[in-house]
Amino acid sequence: MKSPTIRTMRLADCAAVVELNEAVVSVTSSMDSVRFAELFELSEIKLIVELEGSVVGVVLAMVEGCGYDNGNYAWFEERLRNFLYIDRVVVSSECRGLGVGRSLYSYLFEEADRLGSLHVCAEMDLEPPNEASLRFHLGMGFVPIGTRVLESGKTVSMQLRSVAR
Repeated sequence: MKSPTIRTMRLADCAAVVELNEAVVSVTSSMDSVRFAELFELSEIKLIVELEGSVVGVVLAMVEGCGYDNGNYAWFEERLRNFLYIDRVVVSSECRGLGVGRSLYSYLFEEADRLGSLHVCAEMDLEPPNEASLRFHLGMGFVPIGTRVLESGKTVSMQLRSVAR
């Protein structure tokens, strides 16, 4: 098997990103082509992981002050300065545990440093728990700094990782 490659996401990736996102919609939020375009426009970092011509991973991340109308983003914005917020990260089920997420995050942390961000922020489901995401983020150096109860009834762990300088 070839090694995965990381590249900048393009608008033309819409269908593949939407399809990958919908496969895990229970632990993220739904995304159609209109929502993809909105998130694409707001995101400072938009990455794709490809393996043998297929999109197997994505990340969309926004910087502080981008105007994103989202409760989780707003929670971080009220508490932190100079942060990069991961709105969406998805790795295909076939590629989980193969280092795709770690490679993607390593690249993301380098970009956060290049942008001058002090923190990378994300939230993971606590109730119902997304054990795989919680373990992954712990292994990547994220620490919980609070919780939020969403309108859907989910409880999420609000976490951050400091950017090494």
